Amino acid sequence: MKSFDNHKPTLVVVLPRFPYPLEKGDKLRAYHQIIGLSDAFNVVLFAVTDAPVPRESMDKLAHHCTQIAVFQRGPLSKFLNLFLCLFTQKPFQVGYFYSYRNAKRMHKRLKEIQPSHIYCQLIRAAEYIKDYHDCPKTIDYMDALSKGMERRIDHAPWYSKRLFRIESIRLKNYEVRIFDYFEHASIISHQDQALIYHPKRKDIACIPNGIAPTFFERPNAPTDVDIVFIGNLSYAPNIEAVEFISSQILPKNKSLSCLIAGATPSTLVEKLCAKSNIQLLGWMDDIREAYCRGKVFVAPMMIGTGMQNKLLEAMALGIPCVTTNLAGDPIGAVNRESICIANTAEEFITTIQELLTDEDFYTKIATNGKAFVRKNYSWSHANAQLIDLMNETTRK
Repeated sequence: MKSFDNHKPTLVVVLPRFPYPLEKGDKLRAYHQIIGLSDAFNVVLFAVTDAPVPRESMDKLAHHCTQIAVFQRGPLSKFLNLFLCLFTQKPFQVGYFYSYRNAKRMHKRLKEIQPSHIYCQLIRAAEYIKDYHDCPKTIDYMDALSKGMERRIDHAPWYSKRLFRIESIRLKNYEVRIFDYFEHASIISHQDQALIYHPKRKDIACIPNGIAPTFFERPNAPTDVDIVFIGNLSYAPNIEAVEFISSQILPKNKSLSCLIAGATPSTLVEKLCAKSNIQLLGWMDDIREAYCRGKVFVAPMMIGTGMQNKLLEAMALGIPCVTTNLAGDPIGAVNRESICIANTAEEFITTIQELLTDEDFYTKIATNGKAFVRKNYSWSHANAQLIDLMNETTRK
């Protein structure tokens, strides 16, 4: 564990998941933020988990944290809190991550630690510390979760549409209510900031993600398929993207070869890949190898919110990206200069074909995309913004 520095204030970071391995966007953001925050603070990590954390995962954070506390929830706690949400206006996913027992344990630890500041990632963890007022607090909304849930309604099976609608309304109201419990708030993009319906939403600091330096270095991997898609394959927006590739892109251009890779593929993803003759890989120790097997990165994101790390990573590796306005706009790259935008199957197919057959256009998008990410997406710059935000009120 990192040694305590008497010259630094103490920061408690509260997360709804342990931030390693890096197979989910919130974990990736938290992991790199902790590394940066540890330069300015003695970081104490509070992480809620469903299962014990392996020693190798703990070791990944030990060099950056002075203490790590894991608060495990059992299945009975999750079921009970989801059931209680039926009788309140609390979002179900907030209830899912909450445990009264763990909240008491956290507050006991906070009294012992007496932190100078608390940083809470996602509204899923906000219930644990919203009523702790002995130091300033910052909440990272990360995404506008309510809008992401709302966008899933039209794509959900008929029997679950009402549940998605109820949850989107509850999330929208909770995002507004929770704002006033914290001295500061951050979010990943201006697009997401505009979707938080608090009257002071413009006070929410827009702090993007960054890219690890290793993603600017291509591994020694063959490029042997036309298109590739990477993501957490149990996450609804990514499942939707795989379905679009399988049903809308590949049948209309049967010559395209495709690779899809990522953590925990759902049963539907496995079926779609088998049906469409798509190569499917699970999570890899070096996911760059999967990226680099594709000539073009295709991300038909039709639902969801936030900033797509998968696009930044592919661009950093020099792989041209084709994606929708929904995913491309938060990144800010110019269409047909550093990235390619497509919103229909026909636009995706035409753009992919153009990239695969026009060498000059391919090189332009690949080169400009890499330069754009190198210039605009640095973890050191993003973390400096976050530290400055916290230092406005941090108790010395």
